[in-house]
Amino acid sequence: MITIDIRSRVPIYEQIYKSVCSDIAKGLLREDDKLPGARTLAKELGLNPNTVAKAYSMLERDGIIYSAAGRGCFVATQQGSAHKRLETELLDKLTEALRGGIDRQRISELIDEAEKNM
Repeated sequence: MITIDIRSRVPIYEQIYKSVCSDIAKGLLREDDKLPGARTLAKELGLNPNTVAKAYSMLERDGIIYSAAGRGCFVATQQGSAHKRLETELLDKLTEALRGGIDRQRISELIDEAEKNM
């Protein structure tokens, strides 16, 4: 399920991108599952269709989804691309946290807390 936070500083198209990657990583979306059309999703989320189209374009560029003319967008065969994207983002945030003075123990506690919230 694609979710967005309109109060976030992260652009909406990136939130859609990350949400799709997350759903694939969690197994909620599987190979060849059809994604909602850009207009349909935009209407459902109250967004401009160009915003959704931009996210879909980025997902396709990165090999996470593919489009079939006249049929829509589908989840591509994953070769670790969705997981790799999430891992890269996590590594960036962990590096930022360590540089900001958060110690390994606290990071471990936060991981435990995240697991409880799943």
